Amino acid sequence: MTSIAVVGAGVAGLAAAYALRDADADVTVYERRDTVGGRAATHRRDECVFDVGANYVKEADEDGRVSELLTTELADGLVDTEEPVWTFNADGEISEGRGDDSPKWTYREGLATLGDRLADAADAEVRTGTEVETFAREDDEWWLRVRGGEATADRLVLTPPAPTTAYLLDRADWDDPLCSDLVETASDVPYRTLLSVALHYPDRTDLPYYALVNADKDHDLGWISREECKPGHVPEGESLLIVQPSPEWSRQHYDEPDDQIAIGAADRTAELLDDADRYQFDWAEVVRWRDALPDAGADADVLERAADQALYFAGDWVAGEGRIHAALRSGLETGDEIRKSL
Repeated sequence: MTSIAVVGAGVAGLAAAYALRDADADVTVYERRDTVGGRAATHRRDECVFDVGANYVKEADEDGRVSELLTTELADGLVDTEEPVWTFNADGEISEGRGDDSPKWTYREGLATLGDRLADAADAEVRTGTEVETFAREDDEWWLRVRGGEATADRLVLTPPAPTTAYLLDRADWDDPLCSDLVETASDVPYRTLLSVALHYPDRTDLPYYALVNADKDHDLGWISREECKPGHVPEGESLLIVQPSPEWSRQHYDEPDDQIAIGAADRTAELLDDADRYQFDWAEVVRWRDALPDAGADADVLERAADQALYFAGDWVAGEGRIHAALRSGLETGDEIRKSL
């Protein structure tokens, strides 16, 4: 039986494993963290459930494949955030709508459920807390050194963010000019650094929108959303805002203490909403995403050449779009490609 190693249990890696669930293959997914799902991340506190990475999954695939998967096999607990997304500009002027009425899906227990659902549906061994430290190409086989041991695989799938993938390739014992080309290609993908700040308030204000997004990308804040608009996420009467500052503001304040970041985010949020009650939150959490979103995709031609060496890639940086649905689709397509090669 063909052995397949997938590095990374984010949405892309798990989707690749899912696409291979009925194949004649032994699939193992390695994840250095103790949780799966990557940026599909959810925290819980004081009866609140809140998504601290990606905010939801869009219905954005042309053939409906991702949408069908979410609404059929992965549908248990899926909920739609019905309120619209509005925009604001650098001057803080809020405008109605942005012409996107498609579903905004998460789960009643949070978007991290997507990773759990994929892992359960895939016929694969998912090894969390197991970091792949390096790998080598030997005798038409991939050899992996993982924390606590070694493993081999006939095919290898790399799904971490492009900077991490470039680092792994640069450390690899693989004497092939293609390796250098792949390192350069992955290194060239530009990434945004983002902070995600959860701000909880004991009361809420009725507003006509779920979220605000900075349309001109020239404000200290990039995104504000109301978790109370997601069914099952926030107790009645309370409010929990997810504030994601701009990439520039996030980079400048990334290493500051959590309380300073939270106060800065709350101050700018109160000013934008023109709501003095939003200056004073009763608790906050700060999540840091060093390599959050790619601003472009990798050179597809270079990545495709690696298939001749039984090496494959998946992720939003492969798709060229920093969205959960893009990462999910990328993983499914990579799994399909491997299946055809078996």
